[in-house]
Amino acid sequence: MLFLIKLMIGIMSNSMAIMADSFNNLSDVASSVITIIGFKVSSKPPDKEHPFGHGRFEYFSGLIVATLVMLVGYELIKSSFDRILRPSDVLFEIIPFIILLISILFKIWLSSFNSYIGKKINSTALKASAFDALGDVVATSTVVLSYLISNFTKIPIDGYIGLLVAFFITFSGFKLVKETVNPLLGEAPSKELVQSIIDIVMDHEYISGVHDLIVHNYGPSSYIASIHVEIPRDINIIKIHEIIDKAENDVKEKLGVIIVIHMDPILTDDESIKEKYNFIKEISNEIKEIKSIHDFRVIGDEEKMTFVFEVVIDEKEKLTLSLKEKIKRTFKEKAKQKYPMSNCIINIERDYFSYY
Repeated sequence: MLFLIKLMIGIMSNSMAIMADSFNNLSDVASSVITIIGFKVSSKPPDKEHPFGHGRFEYFSGLIVATLVMLVGYELIKSSFDRILRPSDVLFEIIPFIILLISILFKIWLSSFNSYIGKKINSTALKASAFDALGDVVATSTVVLSYLISNFTKIPIDGYIGLLVAFFITFSGFKLVKETVNPLLGEAPSKELVQSIIDIVMDHEYISGVHDLIVHNYGPSSYIASIHVEIPRDINIIKIHEIIDKAENDVKEKLGVIIVIHMDPILTDDESIKEKYNFIKEISNEIKEIKSIHDFRVIGDEEKMTFVFEVVIDEKEKLTLSLKEKIKRTFKEKAKQKYPMSNCIINIERDYFSYY
């Protein structure tokens, strides 16, 4: 409705800016239709070919919308440039002006409506639509202002405002591309989700530490995760299995995240092992690229021992071959100085998230 009204006003008034704004609304129509199709497909249950469901299709539908929006923006940029080079008079009338003002109020309502539903069902697509509608309020307000000003000047302000709206449309499409491509590429989950998973897991008895949390996104609010937890090595296997099951179920019930928990048994009461762990920890603290160490254990005895552990590199650092060699060499040389008959087996991995 907005598209047709603005298109007719644009044609009658010979305003490029108003016509550009009308096509902005037309792109919103296409966006809404594709979003509805995306919802329909993404809500399909898992099947043989897609065991984790079809939730990611919502991102594909958003990508199609973004491409259409950018194409509309590109065509309007060309038309607006032509209007600037070959300006023509804009015919101002009070009734179309009032109708455009009413359309702004309608877009404000539409933005709040989409925002409310988007938050209620946690939909990235609807949240983006709400933001897009709010942007349209700004764009249409600018167009209405230029329509009013064009009644008092011969400067081709209409073409410049049309160009501004066209750039706004193109930029909105670019932002939407980024928002839809990032989840498909495997973007990091939110800090809040990561912290919630860790808090729930750590709240269980005998779990003293966590690491190697990995979260996979299979659509909005559809996550599968895995995490390693540290437990005492001498605890009864049946008892800890029950605790791990409880932790997995709690994460699923409270966050809707399907999680698999891997157990890493650690020694908690051997002073000799603690001493060696603290020694290795001191070495790690001297290497600025290292964020943490875990899964430490000692194989053998004092005559010939091997330190086995994993090193986590800060996610800001590049995990190059030279960095790996430097870290391994540093640990082995320093360990040899204190324990001449020792060796180190080190697994080096990068941090998946910078905030835990």
